Amino acid sequence: MRINKLNLILSLLGALNLILLSLPTIIVVSTSFTEARIVSFPPKGFTFKWYLELFSTEWFTKTFMNSLYAATICTALSIPIGVAAALALNRYRIKGVNGIQIFLLLPFTVPLIVSGISLLFIYVRLGWLGSIPPIGFALMIINIPFMIWSVSASVNSLDPNLEYAAQNLGAEEVQTFIYVTVPSLLPGIISGALLMFILGLTEFITSMILVTLTNMTLPVALYNSVKTYLTPVLSSASTIYIIIAVLTVWLVDKIIGLEEYMKII
Repeated sequence: MRINKLNLILSLLGALNLILLSLPTIIVVSTSFTEARIVSFPPKGFTFKWYLELFSTEWFTKTFMNSLYAATICTALSIPIGVAAALALNRYRIKGVNGIQIFLLLPFTVPLIVSGISLLFIYVRLGWLGSIPPIGFALMIINIPFMIWSVSASVNSLDPNLEYAAQNLGAEEVQTFIYVTVPSLLPGIISGALLMFILGLTEFITSMILVTLTNMTLPVALYNSVKTYLTPVLSSASTIYIIIAVLTVWLVDKIIGLEEYMKII
């Protein structure tokens, strides 16, 4: 009897937790379809006009393209660095591996505002402030552990005998790496690239510090708009981000499996 009551309490707590986690998303998505000119919940009516208005505004197009540009640079830079680091940490005997693994956790223990300010000092001296490519580079630095962990999942599941067999058949080390190792690591590379892309696309704190008023990313533009006037257009933009995030998680689950990925993290 006690066990049944305990299970009931745990189930209720789990349901409450799920509701609390889902409620902000439900509110944002539902208010993007309201007919009212300001955000109100529950929404009044149903319309797609705010999405049409969103895609016709210049600020959204420009800032969204900036975010895509920064996310693409972040992803492109993270792939070779992440693959090399994952192979080095998991396949070769390197002194201080445990220390390096702990170092990879620093982005999650040090506030992003600290990392952003440090990069701000550097970018001001180099004249990079407000430039999108350096912002993409900064996003790569902050989020690179996700790429390393994702590729590490594939490295740990790679059968070394496949590489030995290729070399025994006459393949050189470079050929073995290109035709055997890389294809075996593709699930981790693709899932890591997807995560890096979505993280680069949605990063706010670092971008806020490094952008300028005339050249900013979409998350920063949304924040500036929220401070002045809360309209369903902002809910529509946020809904697009939610859809992209859900699709990314779904693709990662299909490619490498979330359980396998969480084991590495």
